[in-house]
Amino acid sequence: MQQALKPVVTVGVCVRNCEAMIKEVISSITRQDFPHELMEVVFVDDGSEDKTLQIVSNCASEIGTKTKVIHQDWRGLGVARNTVVSNAEGSYIIWVDGDMLLVRDYVRKQVEFIERNYSMGIVSGKYGISDTKSLIADLELIGFVARDHRFGEKPAERLPGTGGSIFRVEAIKQAGGFDGNLKHAGEDTDIAYRIKEAGWLIYLGADAVFFEHCKASLKDIWRRYLLHGYCLHYVIHKDKGVEKLHEMIPPAAFLSGLLYSIIAYKLVRRKFVFLLPIFNFFKMTAWCLGLVKSHIKGYGHFQH
Repeated sequence: MQQALKPVVTVGVCVRNCEAMIKEVISSITRQDFPHELMEVVFVDDGSEDKTLQIVSNCASEIGTKTKVIHQDWRGLGVARNTVVSNAEGSYIIWVDGDMLLVRDYVRKQVEFIERNYSMGIVSGKYGISDTKSLIADLELIGFVARDHRFGEKPAERLPGTGGSIFRVEAIKQAGGFDGNLKHAGEDTDIAYRIKEAGWLIYLGADAVFFEHCKASLKDIWRRYLLHGYCLHYVIHKDKGVEKLHEMIPPAAFLSGLLYSIIAYKLVRRKFVFLLPIFNFFKMTAWCLGLVKSHIKGYGHFQH
């Protein structure tokens, strides 16, 4: 009997209450042109209260790869990502969020790139441009695209998120895994910093495109960045030097928005991009308020 091939790459999908888009996410994974016998998918449902787990379970057999579906009571992103790591058989993990769609060659390009560059611990992909039919979502997306254009296609000091990135499992384990105290956000910045400190390189903006369904209202954006600032306070105290805080204050965000708007206009030739300075100011105001709120509570509150 021929022995089954061991997966080269694990697609790690940590989800919670993602019923609106999870079918599309799974379809984009299913359509990958990377050999399916060398790929596996590990879903971790972190206490969904909607139909996410049911949809994932129903679709799992249609993916065409080795698939694991793990359900656990809500424990947060740090623990959910460690669950993927502990169940992954691949040498690499590509992190896919419940609102992300992959271009057909995404997995192949990411695996080929990281296999050619052993010194890379993390390689992020590129945000694709799509018409969201929402001004707020378009601003959020084009800001990411402009950032990729400015800092991408090279090794960098800047820290990527997990979504749309391929991580070397060896690097994750060498860094000690994800921090289970980080339940809502910041677990990606924390692990990326520790991977970099362990001596691995980080490459931003490889030639692999994904699309993200961005938040579509100012209220959603405000909540997102308030939460990120709140969680990053813990990371900043834990990982000294992880963030350049002067870049996060609203006036600096306004100035970076000016630069991004020029880059974005050259890419899409649409006037709405010149709202980026105000939009960045708004986001980083929420981020700073979250940071202050967490500071008032004290670093130790994350430990309990």
